[in-house]
Amino acid sequence: MCWPDVKISDVCQLAVDCVNKTAPVVDYETPYKMIRTTNVRGGFVDTNNCRYVTEETFKKWTRRSIPKKNDIILTREAPLGDVGRVMSDDVIFLGQRLFHYRANPKKINPGFLAYVLQSPLVQGRIKSKGFGATVQHVKVGVCEKLLIPLPPLPIQKKIGSILSTYDDLIENNRRRIQLLEEAARLLYKEWFVHLRFPGHEHTRITDGVPEGWNLKPLNELCYQYKETIEPKKVSFETPYIGLEHMPRRSITFSDWESSEKVTSTKFVFNEKDILFGKIRPYFHKVGFALCDGITSSDAVVIRARQTLLYHFVLAYISSDYFVDLASKTCREGSKMPRADWNYLEKQSVLVPSKEQLVEFSESHELIINQLKTLALLNIKLAQARDLLLPKLMNGEIEV
Repeated sequence: MCWPDVKISDVCQLAVDCVNKTAPVVDYETPYKMIRTTNVRGGFVDTNNCRYVTEETFKKWTRRSIPKKNDIILTREAPLGDVGRVMSDDVIFLGQRLFHYRANPKKINPGFLAYVLQSPLVQGRIKSKGFGATVQHVKVGVCEKLLIPLPPLPIQKKIGSILSTYDDLIENNRRRIQLLEEAARLLYKEWFVHLRFPGHEHTRITDGVPEGWNLKPLNELCYQYKETIEPKKVSFETPYIGLEHMPRRSITFSDWESSEKVTSTKFVFNEKDILFGKIRPYFHKVGFALCDGITSSDAVVIRARQTLLYHFVLAYISSDYFVDLASKTCREGSKMPRADWNYLEKQSVLVPSKEQLVEFSESHELIINQLKTLALLNIKLAQARDLLLPKLMNGEIEV
């Protein structure tokens, strides 16, 4: 089924480019979040892993538009053609190389607009206009004049509704992941920071150390795994996790891409290994892997020395205390600060008794298993949605 093409700006209330100038960011949280190209992925705009700016900067950078819920963002470069729909009411603005669409609901369904931009047909049109020897990008005019197929509004709404069912499930699972991760953080904090572990009422504590617990250097609990691999020895289907795939303050690393574009030596990791982003450690990029793969040399691959220590090590290294320690003891790199792992691994950790480790591991593992289940389910939902999308758009499946 062929639907007529229309110019996208003719069916949108807004079709505007961002302010293509680097906004000055701050190292503390504010209500004003900057969306970058790395925040636009898989049909969503991630508003949880953002950089922050002052109110003054926000006002300067939103003189053209302020994104709101159900608006669509398109990346013009690095990478070209990623699409995301704003799903939250967070106060956000656009960083560089992004284009902002707001559907006119009398002409186009916002959900349909998000999905038609992700369709193979329209993606092909976007990328056919790309140019640049190193990084592909498109001009603003291409985004304004882009042609998209437009069925009648009732059909648009049906297509949008069908595909939104998948995205709604994905978003719901993401919220559950956030709640579970918060539960894991609180469990660690309650037991090992406030020392309100099971049986604490009957445990003697001397100088802040419960009876049966010991101070040990971190490198007695875990070690840095340093196996490297050359790009030519990596299958192009091998998962690659770069710093851009690591969410801030989330231990569930469920985002990656294939390694076909990898050009430099990388570190090897296995499922359940802990990855620690050492560039600007205050970004709090620490989590566990859902699969085997390779990662950036700007990450540390960490393995527990014993199975019993795994959950304690994961909770400790992803804790606010450890991330703060890593941030305060950074080595200044040529361009940005880096965590000094050689220093960090020598720092003392208060290690609980074997009995407490067993109890904590059992409770923590239940949470980690749920996180893994939800994350893998989201991957399958996204794959199913992406298989269905082109069939709905080309009329192969009637609605």
